Amino acid sequence: MKTRIPRRFIMALAGICTVLAGRPASADEDFLDTLGDRMKVAALGGQINAHLGALLDFEGYYLQQPPPGLIDTNHDFIFNPRLTFNLDVQIGPKLYFFGEARFDRGLDPADTHMRGRLDQYALRFTPWDDGRFNVQIGKFATVIGNYAGRSDSWSNPFITAPLPYENRTAMYDTEGPESAADFHSYRFEIDERYEENPIIWGPAYGTGISISGALGKFDYAVEMKNAPVSSPPEYWDACKLGWEHPVFNARVGVRPDEAWNIGFSSSVGPYLVPEAADTLPPGRGIGDYRAILLGQDVSYAWHHWQLWAEFFETRFEVPYVGNADTFAYYIEAKYKFTPQLFGALRWNQQVYSSVPDGSGGTSPWGNDIWRIDAAITYRFTPHIQGKLQYSFLHQDFPFYENQHLVALQVTVRF
Repeated sequence: MKTRIPRRFIMALAGICTVLAGRPASADEDFLDTLGDRMKVAALGGQINAHLGALLDFEGYYLQQPPPGLIDTNHDFIFNPRLTFNLDVQIGPKLYFFGEARFDRGLDPADTHMRGRLDQYALRFTPWDDGRFNVQIGKFATVIGNYAGRSDSWSNPFITAPLPYENRTAMYDTEGPESAADFHSYRFEIDERYEENPIIWGPAYGTGISISGALGKFDYAVEMKNAPVSSPPEYWDACKLGWEHPVFNARVGVRPDEAWNIGFSSSVGPYLVPEAADTLPPGRGIGDYRAILLGQDVSYAWHHWQLWAEFFETRFEVPYVGNADTFAYYIEAKYKFTPQLFGALRWNQQVYSSVPDGSGGTSPWGNDIWRIDAAITYRFTPHIQGKLQYSFLHQDFPFYENQHLVALQVTVRF
């Protein structure tokens, strides 16, 4: 399919870049620096220190139908503004609270109305100054891998997430298949794709408790959450999904030197939500069907280069089918051309195992896919940056083998 970027998208891109490039940087810096200072508060002789930060994002996506990843729209172009507030409060040397609130059209780009929500809130207790042990309770990002900690728009070299964090598989968490043949048909569904799950849904802000710390060159983190990492955002709140079927996630990391960070992650627990209970085989319950994820991650920094990679082996235990396995990974590189100009390139891929198809044979339960992302970022000032991304996607899916995406993002940091 030939892709033609609409003229209005090109004009908008050129207009934004011209306006940003033409503004006096010193005026922007002075205003935003002053605003940042006013968003810091100290009380009780410095025992309590609070800082409120914000990110204002303007995003535009030009894409082909069906939309890739977690984008939810019936149009070829979508505009997605977002305002994010981050609150950090240090209470003495041992207590720390953080919260994150957003006002947007949803965690993922969508054609819907603007609304607010609280994505993260957690209280952390650190009894010893060396950081060997921390306990945290609340709603916060998963400890798995290395992407969640750099997923905000200012830190992420791209506009979209890596493929493992946003590629919807043929897996449902709200119902079980009626048969192996029924499960096999899921991979060809288009109209219901927004009910399907990736292996990890973005930063996976589930609610629960975690224990973490650092011991020399090693660090560790273990958490118990109310929702699996593959579940959609509506199940992350404690009031929506309790702890009757908790999920356990963990990561162990090692830093051989200042340049390297290597980690090993795991997740195990039921992936079906309570709505699926009535669709399961007689005598079986939610706890009988688990998702098991093993992950390996690595990051490296050297001079102008930064490299990240993650690899995930995931198994879903599916009613009437058995084990459905998938392997997903990405390799990402960022290069700093100048202090203001960055370039990034990312290779993503996901493949699926074969499962019974209900007719005596086997076939893959998902559409093998690969994607290449290229992005360039220009930091106009320490508070304003613009980002442009192009992605090309190929998957084993009739009539939708090749897709293109062009995205623009402008971020203002307070």
